[in-house]
Amino acid sequence: MKRSALIILMINSLCAFSQIPNEFDYVVGCSENETTEAQYEFNGDELLYVDFDRKEIVYTVPRFVIDDPSKLFDHMKVFQNAKKNKVACSVILTLFKAEEKSPPEEKDATMPVHSFFSLLFLLLLCSRAVEPSVRLKSANAAGSTHQSMLICSVYGFYPKDIRVTWQKNGNNVTSDVTSTEELSNGNWLYQIHSYLEFTPKTGEKITCMVEHASLTEPKLYEWDPIGQSQRNKIAVGTAGLVLGLVFSVTGLIYYKKKHVGRILVPTS
Repeated sequence: MKRSALIILMINSLCAFSQIPNEFDYVVGCSENETTEAQYEFNGDELLYVDFDRKEIVYTVPRFVIDDPSKLFDHMKVFQNAKKNKVACSVILTLFKAEEKSPPEEKDATMPVHSFFSLLFLLLLCSRAVEPSVRLKSANAAGSTHQSMLICSVYGFYPKDIRVTWQKNGNNVTSDVTSTEELSNGNWLYQIHSYLEFTPKTGEKITCMVEHASLTEPKLYEWDPIGQSQRNKIAVGTAGLVLGLVFSVTGLIYYKKKHVGRILVPTS
C-alpha cells in the first residue's frame, strides 16, 4: 500500500468584520512516485502553487484581491522554502516506508504542523470586498401552513461572511425563516439563499436586509408583490387602452365633421 506524506502549515485569524476564523494553509505533499506539490490556500481557495518542473510560482489568486500577488509573497521566499520542504517531505516519506515494513503501531500519514505567518495577506484580503447582487422572488410554500414563500438570493460577494435577515414593517422576523450556508462559487465568490414563509397581508411591507463588509451600511431590498414583469404587462395594457381611446375619439370627431359638412339637396 502506497502512502503520501503531507505537511500543513496553518494559521487562523479574524477579519475585522467577521466573527468566524479564516484558515490560511500551506500544503506540501509528496508520494512514492517522486511527485511533489506545494501550494497556499485561504479558506479552501488556492492562492498559488509551485511548479517544480518549470521552477516557477503560479499565482491563482483573483485580480480583484490583488493585481500583483508576487509583491506580497516575495519576502516569504516561497520557491526556496518549497524546495526545502520538498526534501523534508521525501525524508518523512522514507520514514513511513520504513515503518510499513515493521510498524510499531498504526499511524496517520498526515503530520500537521501549526505555525504563525505574517498577517499582511489576511489584512489585505479583509480590506478587499466585492458587493453582492440580490434578487427577491416568491414561490409556493409546499407542505406549510403559510400560503407563500419569499426567497432572498444573494450572489457574488466576498469575503465569505455575510448576514441576511428579514423584516416586516420595519420589525425583525426570526420565525419561519431558514437559510443555506455560504456556498462557494469556486471563483472566490460566494452565494447564500434565505427563505421566509408567510401569508400575504394587504399593506404589509416585507424587506430582506443584507449586511456585508462591502457595504457601508445595511442594505434593504423591499418585496414588490406585483413584480416588474407584471408591471410591464400592466403598462403595455394601459398603453394599448389609451391608444385605443385616442383612435376612437379621433374617428368620432372626423365622422361628425364630415357629417356636418354635407348639404342635402331635395329632389323633385
